[in-house]
Amino acid sequence: MFPRSSGILMHISSLPGEFGIGSMGREARLFVDFLHRAGERYWQLLPLVPPGGGASPYMSPSSAAGNPLFIDLPTLVDEGLLSWWDLEPYKYYDVDRVNYPWVYEVHENLLHKAYRNASPELMNEVYAFVNEDGGELMDYALFKACSNHFGVPLLQWPDKNLLHRDEDAMNWYRETLKDEIGYHAFCQYQFAKQWRALKQYANDNGIQIIGDIPFYVSADSVDVWTHPDMFRINRETMELDYVAGVPADMFSATGQLWGNPIYDWDAHEADGYQWWCNRIRRTNAFYDVIRIDHFRGFHTYWQIPSWSDSALTGEWKYGPGMKLLNAIHKHVPTAEFIAEDLGELDKEATAFIKGTGIPGMRVLVDAFNTLADQSSFLPHNCIPDSVMYTGTHDTPTFVQWYYTIANEGQRDFARRYLHLNEQSGVSWGAMAGAWGSVCSLAMAQIQDVLSLGGDARMNAPGTMGDHNWSWRVRMNALNDEVINRLRELNWLYGRLPEQNEEKPEE
Repeated sequence: MFPRSSGILMHISSLPGEFGIGSMGREARLFVDFLHRAGERYWQLLPLVPPGGGASPYMSPSSAAGNPLFIDLPTLVDEGLLSWWDLEPYKYYDVDRVNYPWVYEVHENLLHKAYRNASPELMNEVYAFVNEDGGELMDYALFKACSNHFGVPLLQWPDKNLLHRDEDAMNWYRETLKDEIGYHAFCQYQFAKQWRALKQYANDNGIQIIGDIPFYVSADSVDVWTHPDMFRINRETMELDYVAGVPADMFSATGQLWGNPIYDWDAHEADGYQWWCNRIRRTNAFYDVIRIDHFRGFHTYWQIPSWSDSALTGEWKYGPGMKLLNAIHKHVPTAEFIAEDLGELDKEATAFIKGTGIPGMRVLVDAFNTLADQSSFLPHNCIPDSVMYTGTHDTPTFVQWYYTIANEGQRDFARRYLHLNEQSGVSWGAMAGAWGSVCSLAMAQIQDVLSLGGDARMNAPGTMGDHNWSWRVRMNALNDEVINRLRELNWLYGRLPEQNEEKPEE
C-alpha cells in the first residue's frame, strides 16, 4: 500500500516548451521541481509509447518503444548532434495545444538531421542498445521502416512473405531500408537515454513516477507482427477474428468499439505468459508504479466480432485471471500496480479485483451521479488501499463537470458535500475532498489544480479530433501561489512526505 501521499497527473506532451510539444528536457525538470516544492510524492504519466491514430497513446504501434516526439531537441544540441541554428526556425509559440501535423514534420526533420550527424561510435552504441532484450526495439525499427515504406497498416502490407516474417524477405528489407531502420533505432536510443536521466532526476528529488500501460495493443503494431500466435488472428489471412471494446457504460450509451486485437489466452497460458511477463518487466524498469488500464480485462473482457460496426454485438469472455497475475508476480516480484477498475463491474469482476490486493481507483468527479451516499467514489465510502482521483484523462475537469455537465441536483449535492464556494474555487474544494479521504494516495489532474474548464480536457472517449491529447500547460501557471496552496493542502491532510516518513525503531 502507498504511504499517505499525493501526486499530479500530467502527460509529457502537456508540458510547456518551444517546439510544439512537451519534452524530457528542461521544462520536465522544472515540473519535477514544482512537484517537490509542493510536497507531492508522485508524478503520473500517460503511456510513453509512440501514439497511434488520432495521437492516442492507447493505440500504439509498439508496447516497448518510446515516443520520439518527447525527445528534447536542445539536449541534442548539447550533445553536438544539432546546432542552435538548426532549431531556431522551428520555435513554436502556440502554448495551449499540440499541433500534431506540424510537430511530426519538425521532429522528423530535426531528428533525421541529428541521426545523420551521429558518429560511427555512437551508432555502435545505438545498435548494441536496440539489440538488447531479445531485439524488441530492433524489431520495432524494422517494422516502422517497412510501415513507412508501404504507407499502409500492417495487415494490408502487400508483401505477404514479409507479413508472415519469411526470413529471406526480412533480410531483403533490412538491407534495402537499412538507413531508415538506423534512424528509428537512433530515436529509440535517444528516447531511452533521456527518459532514464529524467526519471533519475525525479527520483533524486523524491518524486516517484506512475506510468500507464494499455491493456491492449494496436492491430497495426510490431507486437502483432512478431507475436501473431498470441492474438485471435487467422494465421493464413492475418485477419482479426475478434476486436476489443466495452459495452454501454458511464462513458457511452452505445459502448466503445476500440478495434484492438483480442488476446489468445490459451496460447499465452501454454507459453507460461512470457509475452506479458516480459512486457511488465520492461515497463517496471521504466516506472516506479504501473497503472494497468482496463484492469478488469484480466478477469473478463468484451469480445466483438471483427465484422461488426457496433460494440453492442459483443459478449463477455473470461480472461486469464490470477494465473497471469501470479506469473507476473513470480517473474517481476518488485512491480507495484494500480488497477484501473472503472466502468460497469459486476459482482464477480469486483470480487476478482478486490482479491488481487492491487489498489483500485476512485474518481471524485463521478461520485455525485447519484443523489445519495451510495457511490463508492465518495470520500467517506473509500478504503485506505485505493487511489482517489479528482478526475482522469478520460473525464471532464471538475470545473467543466460542475458548471456544464451536472444537473442542479448533482451540483447541489457536490456543493453541500464538499462545502464548495466560489471564493476558494470548486476544483480546490474537490481536491480538499480527495486529499481528506482515507485513500492512501490522492491524485489530481493538473487541470483541476489550475481550475480549468472543458477546453483543457485531455480526452473525450468515443470522439476523434484535435481536441484530444493536445492540451498543454503554460509555464507561468506553475507558479509559487499554486505551489504554496498545494503544500498547504498536503500539510492539512497529512500527505507531506516528511509527515509520513518511517521513524526508526527505538
